[in-house]
Amino acid sequence: MKSVGEIDKLWRYPVKSLLGESRTELSIDRRGVVGDRWLAIRDSNGKFGSGKNTRRFRKIDRLFELQAQYKDDVLLITFPDGRVIRVIRGDDESIDRELSEVLGQPVTLAVEQKIPHFDAGSLHLVTSASLKWLQSLLTNSVIDERRFRPNFLIKLPGEDLVEHQWIGKKLKIGRELEVKITGLTERCAMVSFQQQELSHDLEIIKTIRQNSNFNFGVYAKVLKEGVARVGDRVNLF
Repeated sequence: MKSVGEIDKLWRYPVKSLLGESRTELSIDRRGVVGDRWLAIRDSNGKFGSGKNTRRFRKIDRLFELQAQYKDDVLLITFPDGRVIRVIRGDDESIDRELSEVLGQPVTLAVEQKIPHFDAGSLHLVTSASLKWLQSLLTNSVIDERRFRPNFLIKLPGEDLVEHQWIGKKLKIGRELEVKITGLTERCAMVSFQQQELSHDLEIIKTIRQNSNFNFGVYAKVLKEGVARVGDRVNLF
């Protein structure tokens, strides 16, 4: 077992494709981060709101103008005008009306059913070395982990796509959590979208396409449940 770094930041996204919340610790079960992407915006055709169009997902504008977070196990959604609405149930028609008005089309807030709301993996990891690598190619851009929506940002030495070398390997994080790296994260234009103070920047997705075949970061699956905390050591084995 080799120590490779430590957890620098932790993120959870209660509603798929909405802005998420930074956490100091996260509980991880077999599904992934507890509460992560448990809900999604569903359009009138049954597709889930995203930054891309696929068989399951549909690009819906303005999703990054909304933020979701939990407070005492109650979901809070912050709207562009600053209003914060408590969501008591996922089938609350009042939140559906509010979301539909902001997004300019009929939508509902859907609780996950049999098929997970994840794109291709239950956990998403990015390293500081990868962020530095991309920043070295884009000196005029603001490279921030929020653009890539990881659950874990791992701080480690270097300036390279380090985690891309971990496919098929395992990580032990903290005292209990164990995960297996399952594949590369294929990127779409969403990484270039404006969010909060981060401006729209198409050079980001162009550069990832040209230098890494659209891949940036890795997916992982949970082998052993546990709690991840900021500052936890990350060991490769």
